[in-house]
Amino acid sequence: MKSSRQIAFETLYKIFYDDAYSNIAIDSAVSEISEGKSFITRLVYGVVERKITIDSIISEFCKKPKPKILVILRMGVYQLYFMDKVPSSAAINESVELANRNGLSYYSKLINAVLHNADRNRLDIENLADISVKYSVPHHLINMWYKAYGKETVDAFLPSLNESAPVFAVPNKIFADADELLYELNCDGIDGEIFSDLVVIKSSFDLKKCRAFQNGLFHIEDLSCYNAVKALGFDENDVVFDICSAPGGKAFTAASLMNDKGKIYAFDIHEHRVNLIKEGAARLGLTSITAMMNNGTEFHSALPRADKIICDVPCSGFGIIRRKPEIRYKDLDSIKELPDLQFEILNTSSKYLKEGGRLLYSTCTLNKRENEKVVEKFVSENSGFSVLESVTTFPSENGGDGFFYAIIERN
Repeated sequence: MKSSRQIAFETLYKIFYDDAYSNIAIDSAVSEISEGKSFITRLVYGVVERKITIDSIISEFCKKPKPKILVILRMGVYQLYFMDKVPSSAAINESVELANRNGLSYYSKLINAVLHNADRNRLDIENLADISVKYSVPHHLINMWYKAYGKETVDAFLPSLNESAPVFAVPNKIFADADELLYELNCDGIDGEIFSDLVVIKSSFDLKKCRAFQNGLFHIEDLSCYNAVKALGFDENDVVFDICSAPGGKAFTAASLMNDKGKIYAFDIHEHRVNLIKEGAARLGLTSITAMMNNGTEFHSALPRADKIICDVPCSGFGIIRRKPEIRYKDLDSIKELPDLQFEILNTSSKYLKEGGRLLYSTCTLNKRENEKVVEKFVSENSGFSVLESVTTFPSENGGDGFFYAIIERN
C-alpha cells in the first residue's frame, strides 16, 4: 500500500507537470483510501500554496533540481516550515526515503543536505521585505492589484490568501432556519456558529455522511456569492434565469429565498453539470428549479422573459485563490480574452430580461478588466440599462471570498 507521502508526491507531480487541477487531483488521490486523507490534503494544498516561498528557500542551497527531486524538496521544506506536528527528523528522513522508493537514490544525499541546510538556516518568512516570497503570490498579480485597489487594501487581504477558507452552510429555508440547521449539524457531531442567516462550519466533516446534508437541510456556498444573489431581491412568483448555474448553489439560494415558488431556469452548457444541478435540487426538495442545457452566448427566442437573471460568468478566479491555490500562478496573458466572453454572455443574457427586471453580473475574481470594465462597456452600449449597485468584496480571514457583483436594471 502506498504511503501518504507517496500519494502526495504523485499528486503534486501531476499538478506541477501535468497541469492537473489541485482539487480534482486530490479528490482522485484520496477517494479510495481510509487513512491519511487530511495529511495528504494539507501537504498537497500547502506545497502548491507556498511554492514561491518554498522555492526561494530551496534556491539558497540547490540550483535547478530535476522535476521529481524538486517535488520531493518542496514537500520536505513545507513540512519543515509549515507543519509543526512533523518533527524535522521525520520531514528529512521521509524525504530521503521517498527518493529511494522512486528510483532516485542517487540524489538521496543531495536531498538530505539541502533539507538539513534549510532546517538549520531558517528563513524569517514573517519579516521578509519581498512580499511576493512572503505570501507566495507572483509580483505581476500583486502589482495588478496595487494598481486597481491600492496598496493598503491589498496588503490587508494578502495574509488571508494562505489561510483556510471558511465553509458556509446555507439553510434550506423551506425546512430549516440557521438555528435549526446548527442544531441538526451539532447532532451530527459537526461544530458551527451562526453568521447572519448562515452557519459557519468549524470542524471537519464528510458531506456523504452528514444527515443534515443528505436530508436537504442546506447547501454549501461562499458568503460573498450568497450575499450577491440575495442582493438581487426576489419575489415569490418571479421567473428567474441562472445563466451559468452549475453546480447550482446560486439557483438553490434563489429558490430558498423565494420559498420554492415561481420558476427558476438553471442553465449550463454541459450535460453532466446540468445533472449536478438536478441532483442538488432533488436532494433539497426544490421543485421550482428546471435545469437544462444552454449556451450562455447564444440567444434562444423560445425561452420566456425573466424578472431576475443571475449571470455569474466564467472568470480568472483570483478571488478564490485560498480554495484553489494554483490560480495565483496564472499568466495574465492567459486570461486576456475572458472579458470578451464575459461581455458576450452578459449581453446575450440581458435580452431575456423584462422591463423593470434586474440582472446580477458577478465573478469570483479581483480584476477590474473582468468586473467594472465589462459592466461599464455593457451599459455604454445598451442605453436601456443602468447600474443600481456595484460591490467588490475582498477575502478576509473570517469572511467570504474575493468577489465582484453589479445589479443592473432594465429601464
